[in-house]
Amino acid sequence: MEKKINFAVVGMGYIGKRHAEIILQHPRTNLAAICDIKDPSTLGLENTAAPFFGSVDALLSSGIETDVVCIATPNGLHAPQALLALDAGNHVLIEKPLALSKADCEQIIAKANQKGSKVFCVMQNRFSPPAVWLKETVSSGILGKIFMVQVNCYWNRDDRYYKPAGWKGTADLDGGTLFTQFSHFIDILSLLFGDIKNIKATFRDFNHSHSTEFEDSGVIHFDFVNGGMGSINYSTAVWDKNLESSITVVAENGSVKIGGQYMNEVEYCHIKDHKMPVLAGTNPANDYGHYRGSADNHGKVFENLINVLDGKEAIQTNAEGAMMVVDIIERIYKLKVQP
Repeated sequence: MEKKINFAVVGMGYIGKRHAEIILQHPRTNLAAICDIKDPSTLGLENTAAPFFGSVDALLSSGIETDVVCIATPNGLHAPQALLALDAGNHVLIEKPLALSKADCEQIIAKANQKGSKVFCVMQNRFSPPAVWLKETVSSGILGKIFMVQVNCYWNRDDRYYKPAGWKGTADLDGGTLFTQFSHFIDILSLLFGDIKNIKATFRDFNHSHSTEFEDSGVIHFDFVNGGMGSINYSTAVWDKNLESSITVVAENGSVKIGGQYMNEVEYCHIKDHKMPVLAGTNPANDYGHYRGSADNHGKVFENLINVLDGKEAIQTNAEGAMMVVDIIERIYKLKVQP
């Protein structure tokens, strides 16, 4: 019988609890510890059997055996906490974004290489059946030259999401709309079509000036290094509920659109000498009560992690891919006009 992989989860909000739930249910994993700065009674963790710690330092110095530390804390804490976990000899699974700067990503990768540890990042849209199919379609070359790619992300994030005195909406811990809300879609863009250049961007804050320290909407234009042009249109100023997440590809031999609220369905496919296959169903979106996020593919991220540590599979959500997303967002945000 294979030895179970011991996990610690740092950050016990909605996503951290989702990590813990998956770990508790999987036959190959054990929840060795949990960590949060809040009192467990306020987090609904009174009946959780795993030892609870109030800081990462206390967890790592406790002597409890851990193999993987999951980091599901505010964005600005990902890098320092990952470095602590790696320094203690753990592998790490980091929620998106990997960090808030390319420099911090490089530090994480360097520390992992020094320690011989692995870095996994939660980029779950990679596992969505429409995204998997589109990646295969693009990489096979049947589309021919890529002409234009458009990403549209129109979501609702209002005062039910941005709570007073919370970390969401802050420059240092949140980082910006592209980091917290839409980095999954930039990941798919870079995964399929590569890096971008010649970036132009316009930003607006339509109805979040009282609740965030950054823009709620943007229009971005760019060229792909590999050829073709693209755009990203995004907003969290949509009233009441999410409107759309979509990616449209216009290419030499055909056109494709993946759409729906969560980029979960192929809305259009017309490609020369190609018949659209029947795809597996897409998992429902992460449901946070008053708002929804990307499709819930955390289980597939964990399955890949387990197979990698067992030597059966390559990492599908590696740190280098996650760093490219951070690098692209950082370059986009450098175009903001400073007051």
